[in-house]
Amino acid sequence: MSTSIPGILAPRLLAKLQRWADDENAVAAVEFAMIAIPFFFLIFGLLEVCVLFIMSAILEHGIGEAARTIRTGQLQENGFGQVAFKTAICAEMFDLLNCDSKLRFDVKTFDSFGNTIAPSVLDDDGNLDSENFEFSPGAANEIVVVRVFYEWDLMTPVMSAPLANMSGNRRLMQATVAFRNEPFGG
Repeated sequence: MSTSIPGILAPRLLAKLQRWADDENAVAAVEFAMIAIPFFFLIFGLLEVCVLFIMSAILEHGIGEAARTIRTGQLQENGFGQVAFKTAICAEMFDLLNCDSKLRFDVKTFDSFGNTIAPSVLDDDGNLDSENFEFSPGAANEIVVVRVFYEWDLMTPVMSAPLANMSGNRRLMQATVAFRNEPFGG
């Protein structure tokens, strides 16, 4: 009498396979593993949007406070220049942004508020083109536009792609203030 080994093991193997298929002990862990990666990408993407919003608000605050030194004539009357203005901006940003290498600003005077349209500062490759930036805080009663730019490195892959407006997965944050200088001097 000859018995086949696969013939004997087949019912046992099928029974074990059936028990394994019917087992529901780790269903929640398997389901969580399937959705964990997309879930965490969404959470990190949401956090990045929140941080970007907060940093934009801080940049707005910094330029608003620093531009006051131009508007009131303190900067011009004391002979301060670009370095002092950049220091004033950075002092208002609570050391949350890297002012040394990623912060740029453009201060220009205009004849009227209707002419205060400024061109884009990004070149065709998506990099900051700061060759047309100038520092002209103006005299008393002149119209001044102060624009501050900060290059923010986005961190969340895939989710932050719609936020990038520069090359290299970066976002250019911008804050602008337009005002007429107060009468000062004399």
